[in-house]
Order: sequence, then structure tokens, then C-alpha cells
Amino acid sequence: MENDNAILAFAALAQNTRLDTFKLLVKSEPEGIPAGELALLAGIPQNTMSAHLAVLSRAGLVVGERQSRSIIYRANLKTFQALTLFMIEDCCGGDAAQCEPLIASLIPCCPQKTADKRKTKANIKA
Repeated sequence: MENDNAILAFAALAQNTRLDTFKLLVKSEPEGIPAGELALLAGIPQNTMSAHLAVLSRAGLVVGERQSRSIIYRANLKTFQALTLFMIEDCCGGDAAQCEPLIASLIPCCPQKTADKRKTKANIKA
């Protein structure tokens, strides 16, 4: 990730409603949330939410997919991953021992839940 892209992403997240919306979309992966529902959850008008989603979208942090009359928004986890890696790529001058606590803290708090979801989806497809 280039500095300009990282700055754009951080600027998009540097506002309470957008940060809360992005976190909510990350939690709702992979299903996503319709734009209207996001506005209701945030307690703001739909046009205001649309403006916030446009900022997040321009930064590459969210993607919208039209489904019938609704637009379902999802977090762009690839951009989120790239932004996280951008921030830690020079961690501790390359000293793995120094970086170990940071890397350990990045492991999801619910790895079992994630593994269970994968198993369930695999069973459904089989």
C-alpha cells in the first residue's frame, strides 16, 4: 500500500460515524448490511449515511452491491488487511522477538467461531 492510499483510508476512518460503520461492517462479514439498515443502526438520515459510505468507498474500505432495490455494503477486508500490514511492515526494525506480542494480539479473539463457520459452510456445500 502506498502512503497516499493509507492516508486516504485513515482520513475516511477519522470520523466517528464512519469508523463505527466500518467496524459494524467488519463484524457483519460476509453477509453485509443494507444501506438503509446502516442508517437506522447509526441513527442518522439515509442521505447522511450515503455520504459517509461514499467516503469509505472512495478510500477502498467498503464495497456496495446492488441486490434488487437495496445496496448491500460490505467491508473490503483486502484493503483493511493491506492497511494493517502497511502499519506493521517495519515493526521493531525487523526484530521478530520484539514484534511477537504485537502479532499475537492481532489474532482474532474468536478463532474457533471462524473455524466453525467454515466447517458449517463446507457441510452445506457437500
